[in-house]
Order: sequence, then structure tokens, then C-alpha cells
Amino acid sequence: MNVQERFDRFVKDSKRVLKVSRKPDRSEYFDLAKITALGVLIIGVIGFVIVLVGQLIGL
Repeated sequence: MNVQERFDRFVKDSKRVLKVSRKPDRSEYFDLAKITALGVLIIGVIGFVIVLVGQLIGL
């Protein structure tokens, strides 16, 4: 498969994805935002606990 065929395939696949995708509605968007914020919060708490434990044991 040469470069031109790969590029054409990529364009075709991209058009197909854009055709079936849709804009999320308001409730879907806010649900996704809540889940993302929760994930960031959890990762931040885990990082804080690791740093705190490291300081307590003298690393």
C-alpha cells in the first residue's frame, strides 16, 4: 500500500467517523465533565498522599 492509497483510506475513514458522530446534548456534556473532574480529583488526591507519605518517612 503506497502513500497515496494510505492517505485516501485515511480521508475515507475520517469522513465516515465525522458522518456518524454527533454533538453531545447538554446533560451528556455535563455528565462527561463531572466524570472528568472526579478523575482529576482522584489522581490529585493519590499524588498528594504519595508526596505526604514520602515526606513523613523522610524521602
